[in-house]
Amino acid sequence: MGKGRIEAFSDGVIAIIVTIMVLELLPPREPTLPALRQLTPVFLSYLLSFVIVAIMWVNHHHLLHSLREVNARVMWLNINLLFWMSLIPFVTAWLGQTHPAPIPVAIYGLDLGFGAFGFGLLRMEVVRQVRSHSELVAHHRRLQLKNSISAFIYLSSAAVAFHSVYAAEAMFTLIPLIYFVPERHVSDGLF
Repeated sequence: MGKGRIEAFSDGVIAIIVTIMVLELLPPREPTLPALRQLTPVFLSYLLSFVIVAIMWVNHHHLLHSLREVNARVMWLNINLLFWMSLIPFVTAWLGQTHPAPIPVAIYGLDLGFGAFGFGLLRMEVVRQVRSHSELVAHHRRLQLKNSISAFIYLSSAAVAFHSVYAAEAMFTLIPLIYFVPERHVSDGLF
């Protein structure tokens, strides 16, 4: 399997994830602003998850372009990542529909934490493949640090949710902020 096929497959799965998430946004039964306002937690959970999936998609795209070869290890690590991503519509809907219950918030954090961990495993394989290119290895190690911080925050939010749902949700919003900080890019010719 070439890079194009694994990227196309992954893009298809991610497109389905986003589609399922938006289909969970059901309009209110009543045509009133108070009825719409009651959907605020559902919409905010969708918005947060959409941004997180978008960040994952962009990083996944760049990560796959760093691969030298697509082997069985890459395919299984990619499937692992996509599995955790495929649960995002479920945990997003549960989070929005049951706000402010701690268990759905904790499960949301665990899913995203395991997804971040899956991303880290895939990135480790990329680093293994490009180990002879020091600048590219350094670039991926900087990104791996960001990835590890994200996984730690997500997994920690699961425990925090049982003390404060709002603190755990604030932790979720930190991750997009971390990824919107501009990154020193390696020249495009390396990817």
